[in-house]
Amino acid sequence: MTPRILLVQPPVYDFTAYDYWLKPFGLLSVAGQLRGRAEMTLFDFLDRSHSQMDPAGVLRKDRWGRGAYREVQLGVPNELRDIQRRFKRFGLPVETFRSFLRQREPFDVVLIQTGMTYWYLGVDEVLREIQERNPRTTTVLGGPYASLCMEHARARGADLVVEGSDLGSLWTLLGMEGGEEEPPLWEAYETIDTGVLRLIRGCPFRCTYCASHRLYPSVGVERWDRNLAALDKLIGLGCEQLVFYDDALLYKAQEVLIPFLEEAKPRLGSCRIHTPNAVHARWVTEEAAHSLVSASLGFVYLGLENVSPGWQESTGDKVSPEEFLSAVEAFRSAGLPASRITAYVLLGHPDDPGEGTEETLRFAHKAGIRSMLAEFSPIPGTPDGDRCGRWADMSEPLHHNKTAFVLRRLGKDKVNELKTLCRTNNESL
Repeated sequence: MTPRILLVQPPVYDFTAYDYWLKPFGLLSVAGQLRGRAEMTLFDFLDRSHSQMDPAGVLRKDRWGRGAYREVQLGVPNELRDIQRRFKRFGLPVETFRSFLRQREPFDVVLIQTGMTYWYLGVDEVLREIQERNPRTTTVLGGPYASLCMEHARARGADLVVEGSDLGSLWTLLGMEGGEEEPPLWEAYETIDTGVLRLIRGCPFRCTYCASHRLYPSVGVERWDRNLAALDKLIGLGCEQLVFYDDALLYKAQEVLIPFLEEAKPRLGSCRIHTPNAVHARWVTEEAAHSLVSASLGFVYLGLENVSPGWQESTGDKVSPEEFLSAVEAFRSAGLPASRITAYVLLGHPDDPGEGTEETLRFAHKAGIRSMLAEFSPIPGTPDGDRCGRWADMSEPLHHNKTAFVLRRLGKDKVNELKTLCRTNNESL
């Protein structure tokens, strides 16, 4: 008997959320491996193109496919009572999900994926709705939260929690093996304007604040034929924005990214590509920059974090100021406007009381490009996360919240000062 499987990306409970091309790539990749052997249906609470995302119609998006989510203000959880910010639920209403379930159930299995560790309240909502309606439905939880906070995730009440990328327990539960050659199940969306590719799995760097090596212990190249098949499928579905989710997109770029883009360009049409995950500036060459720009690059985000030499040395030595400036010049020489080059600047790191952030913002502004403050979130199992007990109870994922941690680390006045500096610098360009 063909199993009926429901795929769910939960709503987000947080102080802030904005759609920078967010898709449940891992969930759809797993579903793709079951293509043709299971009846699969997707409910993505964060699908802004969904016909019921907004009572007045589909939410607005900018020309690059980004935009705000539907939001409802909630009471602040007890764990975050000291944070003077509005706490919200982002995504489709629970009533829409209930109506969907009434029309589509029963399901044999529900697969749930969420990203940030501190977004688990959305997981609780989905599990509660599923289990109250049909306790016999088997629920499976996976994704970064499940992998980084395994014991906490197991306590949510799912029947199975999948850790990392080892899907053996899922295949055993389903009684079938996945077909790894299949592309993600993008056709599960009603309409889709943003799609995702990943060429490189993992990252060779071991930055002390990053969990990439915990999620992907080794670095590997994804299958080209699978990525090209995914690209063809996305273009055929009307995809307008194509996003790389790689943690190390330019790793061995001469062997991977550059030749891949040469094959991809004739297929892209009017589709734009973007790199919301930080590109490693150290690996940006003139050839790599030209290859990306000539493939209709929309925005490139470069990882800068902090220009202090001591900070860079202690956290992984990812980039020097000189390497960063060289990367900026490579993209500008390739024809990308400076307004579409953005430096990620880390805010609230435990080793920086704010002076390094200010210096880094001024450095990026002098380089003539925009900055975006990336608020530090303490990730369990990373060297920096594990020493953040002074500001956060690491056993409770809500304390990993980036807004909460940065405010506790720096204080409201300092945070507002640095955000104002970032905004003023960007407006002056």
